[in-house]
Amino acid sequence: MSSPGDPEDAVAEAIARGDFDDLPGAGAPLDLPAVHDPDWWIKQRLEHDDIDCDALLPVVMLLRREHEGLGGTLAALDTEEQVRDALEDFNARVLADRAAHPLARMLAPTVDVEARVAAWRAEHAARPVPPDPAPAPPPARRRWWERLRRRP
Repeated sequence: MSSPGDPEDAVAEAIARGDFDDLPGAGAPLDLPAVHDPDWWIKQRLEHDDIDCDALLPVVMLLRREHEGLGGTLAALDTEEQVRDALEDFNARVLADRAAHPLARMLAPTVDVEARVAAWRAEHAARPVPPDPAPAPPPARRRWWERLRRRP
């Protein structure tokens, strides 16, 4: 026996009214594997490119990849303060991962902040300075008769 306001009763009433008759995918077969696999849902999401495969990697692997790409990341930054902040943030995340996994065999390397800032400074000084963009021409003035012609 169900209690008043029971969700089962509400569902049964909705079915009787036909609320579920025109739902998208109604009657379509489910794409289920032949053998039970507890990870079927994640494999299906990976097949359909719904999620980024990098999201499944351990943090240490992501940090190692980020370390490999630091040169390009730093080259895109404009100020020494931004470079220093990015490097200090990276080192903080590496140290936090090491603290969370003290017995891990694979470690992400830390960065020598001062050496990388000095290298960025040398690269930044060697960059050609882009010329200032030309100012935009002033908008053309509309004549008084042009304004009258456009009115309805």
